[in-house]
Amino acid sequence: MQRIFAVILTYNRKELLKRCLDAIYSQTRPCDGVIVIDNASCDGTQQQLLQAGYPNLEIYVLSQNIGAAGGFNVGFRLAYQAGADFVWMMDDDVIPQPRALQCLLEADELLSIKNVDRVFLISTALTESGFITNTPSLNLSLNKIGYSGWPKMVEHGIVPVRRATFVSILVPRSTLAEYGLPIASMFIWGEDAEYTLRITQEKPGFLVGASKVLHLRQENGPISILSEKNPARLKYHRYFIRNKIFIARKHSWRHRQVVLEVYGNFCLMNKLLCMGEFHKAWVISQGLIGGVFFYPDTETADAPIEALKISIRSLAKSPCVSSEARALKQAHDAVAELALAPDFSESYNLQGDDIQRGSV
Repeated sequence: MQRIFAVILTYNRKELLKRCLDAIYSQTRPCDGVIVIDNASCDGTQQQLLQAGYPNLEIYVLSQNIGAAGGFNVGFRLAYQAGADFVWMMDDDVIPQPRALQCLLEADELLSIKNVDRVFLISTALTESGFITNTPSLNLSLNKIGYSGWPKMVEHGIVPVRRATFVSILVPRSTLAEYGLPIASMFIWGEDAEYTLRITQEKPGFLVGASKVLHLRQENGPISILSEKNPARLKYHRYFIRNKIFIARKHSWRHRQVVLEVYGNFCLMNKLLCMGEFHKAWVISQGLIGGVFFYPDTETADAPIEALKISIRSLAKSPCVSSEARALKQAHDAVAELALAPDFSESYNLQGDDIQRGSV
């Protein structure tokens, strides 16, 4: 029996997290373990999780917000090192339908029977209004007679893809063993694109039509600094621009793509200057500069977590929410912070120099 671990990354969205976990625990194919990576929430997320009593749940609380890239890196690493055969990864705003996981596993079994190689499977993501979102890119590899082979599995409701997001992605252990982890120092926006492009160089991933998830809060469309109105998010667009340039450098076989990425952002910066949006223009300039000098390393899935080189000083590991943990909590009502629980906390020193502290 293959062991499936669901991993959910969260930050200060306990209401969304509850909806996500309720959906995870309502799957027709139950998970063998569920891991929550809490990116230093301060809204009562940890207390809510301890009180909820979800079975087979492990909570890992980061001491600082290390961004989505760092959180996904930690989540994949911990699930892999816990012995997961598959890691089912998502953010806290993803609500899987009851058969989402089962459909992914059925597609994987079908591909295995047909001897089709794959490095991941991903669900079909929809907004609250039913619009398709987080659309992956088709894998257009040619078959032996020179035609694109992507229609081969269409009759079964699955198609090969390359670039994808971590919105309900099922990654086999073999993929993590061969290709390592997402790049933590990308911080936010693009780490999933880089990772899926990296692992599909030789084998495709597959989009599974019957596996459906709701991705909340996606009605505003793709990320754009032009339409960005949230001051707290504005500064993170420099990572988005830097990461897109890095991805073009690393995964495009034509230098033209890199030039177009840089030129497009340079034109956008000038447009913002003409509009009087000086701060937004400055953010783009920082992203352009960062894209030139950004050369991050990748990490193996079995690397010790103490060696994780990101801008975080410690990673606190919370107890599994078992009956023993709940009994301990009841006996120590005064303990409000997980880090204060002496029998269940574990600290690591993590150092690095690329990620900036902040809220995502």
